[in-house]
Amino acid sequence: MKALVVVDAANVVGSVPDGWWRDRHGAAERLRDALATLADAGLPARADVPGWAQEGPVEVVLVVEGRARGVESTPVVRVESAPGSGDDHIVAVVAARAPDRPCLVVTADRELRQRVGALGADVAGPRAVRS
Repeated sequence: MKALVVVDAANVVGSVPDGWWRDRHGAAERLRDALATLADAGLPARADVPGWAQEGPVEVVLVVEGRARGVESTPVVRVESAPGSGDDHIVAVVAARAPDRPCLVVTADRELRQRVGALGADVAGPRAVRS
């Protein structure tokens, strides 16, 4: 069973002031494309993600919201457009996984980190997937 990595697109894209606000859809597409390497290689052990390392392929879900809705999935990165709150959708994705399936949520949002942590997911900040 592949580990599940759920990425909060709005939070990760917004973590770097590179002009993303001018083209939210394009910024989400660039993040999706950058996550392809993670999907194939997994996430090596890192100090900012204590106790969480998944070598080899992982399932990557990128949750988009707002103006980034409509970004297409790729063969290795599934993109889900949140119908409402992106945070609520991320919680739903985490809650729907098999209970014994390892799960990492990538976000810096404190409240979201608490919500998914209560469901047994590990959490990491945007640097875990940003180069």
